[in-house]
Amino acid sequence: MKKQAGFTLVELVVVIAVLGILAATALPRFVNVQANARAASMNGLAASVRSAGNMARAAWIAAGQQGAQVPMDGVNVDIVAGVGYPTSAAGGIQAALQNFDGNSYAVAYAAPVATFNAVGFANCSFTYNANTGVVNTANLQPAVVAANCN
Repeated sequence: MKKQAGFTLVELVVVIAVLGILAATALPRFVNVQANARAASMNGLAASVRSAGNMARAAWIAAGQQGAQVPMDGVNVDIVAGVGYPTSAAGGIQAALQNFDGNSYAVAYAAPVATFNAVGFANCSFTYNANTGVVNTANLQPAVVAANCN
């Protein structure tokens, strides 16, 4: 008599069902991780914008609060007159950043506000106000990240 080795059809169906259940529970966690990672990246950029704005204003104050531009590492940054923060244009806050990844982030300028968003995710964004230097990250708060960054 020949002895056969292998799995029965019932065993294979049980294994496939268990793998399906594991995949169904793990997939939402991976999707959520992507949204959180995207939001963390945007929060990092927001911190960079905040720092660049404050550094430009400090340079403007150190220069005697004069001029429409302030040099930062050889780059002239456009400044809002009388306020000292970089303008909400490419020559302002984006120039102050000095290294901006246009493939990952997009900027929409509508003076005095610049809106930075993750490319492909219009609501995964924050705003920079050139008149006050305030960076608003309300769209990146944990309660709304899943809706805005997915």
